[in-house]
Amino acid sequence: MPISQTFPFLAPCSPRSPRPPRTGRPAAAACAALLAAATVLPGAPAASAADEAKALPSAIDALVQEYRDAAGVPGVAVAVTRGAETVHAAGYGTTPVGDPVTADTPMAMASVSKSFTAAAVLQLVEAGEVDLDEPVRTYLPEFEMADPRAERITVLQLLDQTSGMSDTTFPAFTREQPEDLREAVASMRTGRLAADPGERHEYHNPNTQVAARLVEAVAGRPFAEQLRAGVFEPLGMENSTTIDTDRDLPPSAHGHLKAFGAPVAAPEPRAFGNGSGGVISTADDMAAWLIAQNNGGKGAGGARIASAESIERMHTPSPNSGSYALGWSVGETPSGAPVIAHGGDLFTSTAYQALLPESGHGVAVMANTGMAYGDAQAIADALITLIEEEEAPAPPSQAALVWTDVLLTALAAGAAAAAWFGARRAPRWARLRAGRPLGAALRLLPLALPPLLFAEIHRVVGFLFRGRDVAWIQVSYLYPSFMLLLGAAALACAVVAAARIASLVRNRARRD
Repeated sequence: MPISQTFPFLAPCSPRSPRPPRTGRPAAAACAALLAAATVLPGAPAASAADEAKALPSAIDALVQEYRDAAGVPGVAVAVTRGAETVHAAGYGTTPVGDPVTADTPMAMASVSKSFTAAAVLQLVEAGEVDLDEPVRTYLPEFEMADPRAERITVLQLLDQTSGMSDTTFPAFTREQPEDLREAVASMRTGRLAADPGERHEYHNPNTQVAARLVEAVAGRPFAEQLRAGVFEPLGMENSTTIDTDRDLPPSAHGHLKAFGAPVAAPEPRAFGNGSGGVISTADDMAAWLIAQNNGGKGAGGARIASAESIERMHTPSPNSGSYALGWSVGETPSGAPVIAHGGDLFTSTAYQALLPESGHGVAVMANTGMAYGDAQAIADALITLIEEEEAPAPPSQAALVWTDVLLTALAAGAAAAAWFGARRAPRWARLRAGRPLGAALRLLPLALPPLLFAEIHRVVGFLFRGRDVAWIQVSYLYPSFMLLLGAAALACAVVAAARIASLVRNRARRD
């Protein structure tokens, strides 16, 4: 089961390069071939902008529908722009409550939100109220950590994720979750840094939570109001907002897990995300945002949310931030063209946005399936390939996912059967070890391992994710069938251990 890299509540959120092209997507590939033939084949007439405007939306519809059918994605929203025009904005399928997904359906943007936080900060920079190179505490004195180096963290280092803050020294999710940005910043007072400020890039959600709180402090109003006034209203993003926690998600922004290849509606695990993952938006609204990003900060209607210089700064990595810019990352498409993008994953939904500077296209995708499946990025990858007139990748097969669930569920059932068999044999096991308490204890010890692993599995996963802070419930959302097996094994071992211990106690009582 693939795990997406861009986790607002788990893992780094820099965009991966679009997947290399593969064969096997007949509908979208045929549309792409027609477009390519009309534009590049010798002797063929050049396709007009009107022809493309008609052909590309149909190709997008075919591609998304084919992906949904193959991957079992209940609902998807897509926006594709070019220059100052919306090429296509549409919704497909349904929300968890059964409503149709449309171009106006609010969906979770997850860590795509970081680009909005960066925009809000750059607006204050343009107004002369914030300097990116000044320490955060210049504008937000309440920002304190147990590490004296934190006083040197600059505003820029929050946005490019080089502050030195890290999940390894300040747990983002296993601590008590805050209710608002003020509490989020206050909770960092016990945290320490993993590196000197500016030394290296390390993705950590609290960076942009502090940045959002800084916006509140400087602007003198809640972050949601500042985004609405500075970004959403000027661009006509009427159905967009930002929220604090999972409890604030509208019904349409909830999502799904998958079991045996079928979607299962599920609530999002408890987490705080404003500033780092709280934006809720729609396909129509994201089209307006993409246009402004590709048009030097100016929206389709002429309203400007930032200067061209600020937009360029948002898209430019810092010297020590690698490919990560300010809420965006830079990379290449499979064809070698530059791409500026950012992904966002919740445990029940995903989002992805990308800008193609050479062609002027923008792409945004929201899918209501979780990070374990990476559907938003996969669809966006396919759309980028389609736009580049390459052969589109084949939609993913659900066979491996289904058979994995079948196998792990069968093993879980086997664990239950083993528990029943082991409990029935416990009296005989105890009789064979009568008078040998040390030997009996040593034979019981391995039965403690599955329950211990079940209880601490989040620490193991966090270690495998290079020290990321992971909550136990999050692992259950990532690997539900594996956790079913591990839970069944833990319970089976506990049952057998209890039966054996009870038999040992009864035997001893009889002897006494």
